Amino acid sequence: MALSLDREAYYRRVKRLYGNWKKGEDDYANVDAIVVSVGVDEEIVYAKSTALQTWLFGYELTDTIMVFCEDKILFMASKKKVEFLKQIANSKGSENANGVPAITLLVREKNESNKGNFEKMIEALKGSKNGKRIGVFSKDKFPGEFMKSWNDCLSKEGFEKVDISAVVAYTIAVKEDGELNLMRKAAAITSEVFNKFFKERVMEIVDADEKVRHSKLAESVEKAIEEKKYLSGADPSTVEMCYPPIIQSGGNYNLKFSVVSDKNHMHFGAITCAMGIRYKSYCSNLVRTLMVDPPQEVQDNYTFLLQLQEELLKELRHGVKLCEVYAAVMDVVKKQKPELLNKITKNLGFAMGIEFREGSLVINSKNQHRLKKGMVFSINVGFSDLTNKEGKKPEERTYALFIGDTVLVDEDGPAAILTSVKKKVKNVGIFLKNEDEEEEEEEKDEAEDLLGRSSRAAALLTERTRNELTAEEKRRAHQKELAMQLNEEAKRRLTEQKGEQQIQKARKSNVSYKNPSLMPKEPHIREMKIYIDKKYETVIMPVFGIATPFHIATIKNISMSVEGDYTYLRINFYCPGSALGRNEGNIFPNPEATFVKEITYRASNMKTPGEQTVPALNLQNAFRIIKEVQKRYKTREAEEKEKEGIVKQDSLIINLNRSNPKLKDLYIRPNIAQKRMQGSLEAHVNGFRFTSVRGDKVDILYNNIKHALFQPCDGEMIIVLHFHLKNAIMFGKKRHTDVQFYTEVGEITTDLGKHQHMHDRDDLYAEQMEREMRHKLKTAFKNFIEKVEALTKEELEFEVPFRDLGFNGAPYRSTCLLQPTSSALVNCTEWPPFVVTLDEVELIHFERVQFHLKNFDMVIVYKDYSKKVTMINAIPVASLDPIKEWLNSCDLKYTEGVQSLNWTKIMKTIVDDPEGFFEQGGWSFLEPEGEGSDAEVGESESEIEDETFNPSEDEYEEEEEDSDEDYSSEAEESDYSKESMGSEEESGKDWDELEEEARKADRESRYEEEEEQSRSLSRKRKGPAHSSSRRSSHSRSPGRSSGPPKKKRK
Repeated sequence: MALSLDREAYYRRVKRLYGNWKKGEDDYANVDAIVVSVGVDEEIVYAKSTALQTWLFGYELTDTIMVFCEDKILFMASKKKVEFLKQIANSKGSENANGVPAITLLVREKNESNKGNFEKMIEALKGSKNGKRIGVFSKDKFPGEFMKSWNDCLSKEGFEKVDISAVVAYTIAVKEDGELNLMRKAAAITSEVFNKFFKERVMEIVDADEKVRHSKLAESVEKAIEEKKYLSGADPSTVEMCYPPIIQSGGNYNLKFSVVSDKNHMHFGAITCAMGIRYKSYCSNLVRTLMVDPPQEVQDNYTFLLQLQEELLKELRHGVKLCEVYAAVMDVVKKQKPELLNKITKNLGFAMGIEFREGSLVINSKNQHRLKKGMVFSINVGFSDLTNKEGKKPEERTYALFIGDTVLVDEDGPAAILTSVKKKVKNVGIFLKNEDEEEEEEEKDEAEDLLGRSSRAAALLTERTRNELTAEEKRRAHQKELAMQLNEEAKRRLTEQKGEQQIQKARKSNVSYKNPSLMPKEPHIREMKIYIDKKYETVIMPVFGIATPFHIATIKNISMSVEGDYTYLRINFYCPGSALGRNEGNIFPNPEATFVKEITYRASNMKTPGEQTVPALNLQNAFRIIKEVQKRYKTREAEEKEKEGIVKQDSLIINLNRSNPKLKDLYIRPNIAQKRMQGSLEAHVNGFRFTSVRGDKVDILYNNIKHALFQPCDGEMIIVLHFHLKNAIMFGKKRHTDVQFYTEVGEITTDLGKHQHMHDRDDLYAEQMEREMRHKLKTAFKNFIEKVEALTKEELEFEVPFRDLGFNGAPYRSTCLLQPTSSALVNCTEWPPFVVTLDEVELIHFERVQFHLKNFDMVIVYKDYSKKVTMINAIPVASLDPIKEWLNSCDLKYTEGVQSLNWTKIMKTIVDDPEGFFEQGGWSFLEPEGEGSDAEVGESESEIEDETFNPSEDEYEEEEEDSDEDYSSEAEESDYSKESMGSEEESGKDWDELEEEARKADRESRYEEEEEQSRSLSRKRKGPAHSSSRRSSHSRSPGRSSGPPKKKRK
């Protein structure tokens, strides 16, 4: 396939080159012609000559000489390359058609000395302007015979050579849109490789405590770019490293890009990593420092470094000198941490493009070049040779911090970051358990190894129970602390709120006419007919011969019926007692007045002679029009009610840039119209805009978002971006505080075929396609999120729910998976969504927690006591412990109880008298009684054990006492244990002795009853079998009397 050359790009860029040359600024001024010669050298990666070729043609052309004269351009190359260059050669007669000199192509002969071609080029050079001074790239020296003979030829003629590297670099530095897209892609690949490969690999090494050399880790990064999964969909053949990755740790740091990763083992302290990826010849660069268990001082220095980078980004604006940018950053260091002045890197970055580092555009104290919109810089700020006071080993005492990004210079705002890799302390810090804990665990393991097998099993069991207890005890201790804090904070909060009086909203009264002159003068009114005034929404009715207006709001309902020759119209009005509601009294401004409850009108269905219409027609029309007006009024009222309390949002500032983060083919929930519609979500300067295919727009501002949630499609049929808002917004004539954008991942299909088709090729292909689709969608959504977070400087952060901590529950009608995020408990996949902000929660109470129940309920009480509590029903008991653990880690107080409580009543009591509530112990009423005493817990446990361990006597009871209903189930339960305890201790006693004891117990408790005694005596005489079973039941119950002692049976 023949290589194609972008003609338009070539002419555009050559025009720019000649334009700057003709302006004659700086070194350009005295140059008569420009000579660029490129030989063959595999070792040279970056050279100005090859960069210029790539910029003009899109490819590097080896063994090629380019001569740019005032009125002509000559290219000398091999036959193949000349064929390629013919795509841009002008046809005759159109030399200056593009405002660019004509091109002459010369074919290089392989075996000859190319004398003829050289002479043509020398002649052209002499004919250009004064023909004395030629502009060259003095640093580019290529080996080989061809280059040598050409350079000799130039030297013979005695041309004066001038280095024009810097001015050409300045011309190339401003990027076009096409170039910027390539650099964005390169930056995206670099970010992907860092996040998905390097960071994960370092975490693995730290977790497993592996010993890995820096050089080996750098090699593995280079291999990773051969795998497609890290390349954001790019072709691996177009991707290469700008330089071998530089990984440094353990006290040896050199914050330059010319160094190589050494062979030392990675040390778990400050680990600096620099890597840059080149995509289609355009470079990108990224530097991050990962910190393992950083002390506070290290964290503070790192935060200051981030602040310096922010300052640097602000200063990188169109028209500013590079030395001024450097000076501004240094001023911040001098003011805030002057001790770090000698530790900071010598320069703060450099321009980047086809060449990785542009030496003439470095951000330092001397560079006078001005920044231009469209330039791309690699900015790198770092501190080296810092001392860690807490370091004990030599490699721990010295550390360095280094961060860098690829950024784009803009017109006036701060520079835009293209490498969107998070860099806050929480994102780059790796925090481990204390070494002491690990040492203790190791000692325990060693001790276990020394024990024998049988003793080890016993030791393991006791160890496990002890650990479990300590975990539960730790939880309880923490909960006790939280309980005290909770009551104190709540009391303080309520006393502060006490001063704020609640404003009672007055209901607007509907007046039909403010003065009598507004009453319509219609013939209907004079004729004593019912008239409906649509303008003022009023029904004018004749009452005792007087036209009386009633506003439509006063009418409750109307009905019409035909009985015989008459039509009846019945109108019911609102009056006290007609509506059964809590706020019924507030509706009427003067409830003591006399009210009309209903009015009925009658009209004949018979036509009177001479009349054109039936009298009843007026009632029929009135019925129809009243219904219409009522419907219109109710709709309007409902809309006004929806709009009530809506906070006015700022206007969305549209970013006209085409490179805005955008997601297409999304559905919105709730729907804008009846049908669901697709649309696209685009991020702008201060918010998102969703535009449906029909043209509807929904704007969501960043400052109105309380929670931004991203629900990936793992285990779900949809992938969701959910926004929980601070203030409701209106669309589709309703107010909404939850808006989400989603797309369906796969289709729910059921194969109705026989089992042999289970491994059908089509099925496997469909599964494979779905897997790819899921991966593609997840990548698209993640890229969108990263871009948005970079755009908002991480002010808007998307939270991802922790699926591992999720539990099933029913917050509404159906059961769904509720998942915690870092600041909320959410469910985004089912509709309506469920979002509870953890910061607003006062405490959590678990109801119906009993051993024999499979489910329990969870009540969420908010800090705002006037807010209704949230109930989550039917949570499986298996989730109770994980939920407690999660709540405890979030510092949230939880309590549990056996019965369900009337929360409406409880909250009303608290709100009515908060002081009284907290005087009586506040929320401690939810705590189970006697929780603190271990003795009671032990007792109840032994009772439960005894209860369960007495099967034989229960069987006797069932056989002989079916009809006996003397005892309640509660009494039986409590008595079982007592009998079993007695039987253990006093297994040697016979029935007579037991009866005697029972009698004594009865006397002591003063519950003896004569009737009961006689009944037990008669039963005793009937026979030994009955008496034995009956005695057993009496001896259990202290509240029953038994008969006198009987002789011992032999």
